[in-house]
Amino acid sequence: MRTHDRRLTGHWGGFALGGVMLVACASESPTAPVPEQAVLQPPAPAGLASVTDLALADAARATGVARGGLRVLGAEPVTWGDGSLGCPEEGMLYSQALVPGYRIRIEANGRVLDYHASRDGRLLLCPEWRAVPPVSDQDT
Repeated sequence: MRTHDRRLTGHWGGFALGGVMLVACASESPTAPVPEQAVLQPPAPAGLASVTDLALADAARATGVARGGLRVLGAEPVTWGDGSLGCPEEGMLYSQALVPGYRIRIEANGRVLDYHASRDGRLLLCPEWRAVPPVSDQDT
């Protein structure tokens, strides 16, 4: 019977020690303050001039033509028929709401690049075979 009592006491002693260690760990507090969650602001609306600048910079990068060798064929406010900005990809789903934006066409060495943009500054270089015309060529 004594052997049984010792084993039982040994198990309870280990259990008590483990409990003390857990309490000690739980009572420690971090020394660094927890940062507050950042408040995200929506992006500022992008104007036609700033989106055209972005398109020119991307066209220079994509074609290797110096920015001075690029020619803006057209830059206009439009309304896109959905969230694809007139450049839908197969198998993708898009919001089914009208999206005010811009269409910028740039010539580089005889090649025409068709950029589609939203007013929040999202810019896409749309291949000709995927391009869908805007719902409206006028600012709505």
